[in-house]
Amino acid sequence: MPPKGKGGKGGKGAASGSADADKKEKAPKGGTSVKVRHILCEKHGKCMEAMEKLKAGVRFSEVASQYSEDKARQGGDLGWMTRGSMVGPFQEAAFALAVSSMDKPVYTDPPVKTKFGYHIIMVEGKK
Repeated sequence: MPPKGKGGKGGKGAASGSADADKKEKAPKGGTSVKVRHILCEKHGKCMEAMEKLKAGVRFSEVASQYSEDKARQGGDLGWMTRGSMVGPFQEAAFALAVSSMDKPVYTDPPVKTKFGYHIIMVEGKK
């Protein structure tokens, strides 16, 4: 990361340095969208059951179909989501996650709590 004190000195530094870094924390070069899958459970206990299935090697899409309590039951696929279209904690987690595949998913552990419930989030792409 660039040194913190240098953003405000020159016009160039502020525009290309820390001002952008704050808005796009951890996003790849200009990344503003993520291809997301999730498992949403209202109850923490049910979400932890889903987490156990994932840890046991069950495919993410199968666990999502069994456990997720939202419209993304078709394997948990939410498609491409843009920055600003997701609730805060979900968005932060989604942009912080590494891109992974169904075969070797990288997901949020512990689940992310939002006003909708508990989410296990997986990112399949960034752009």
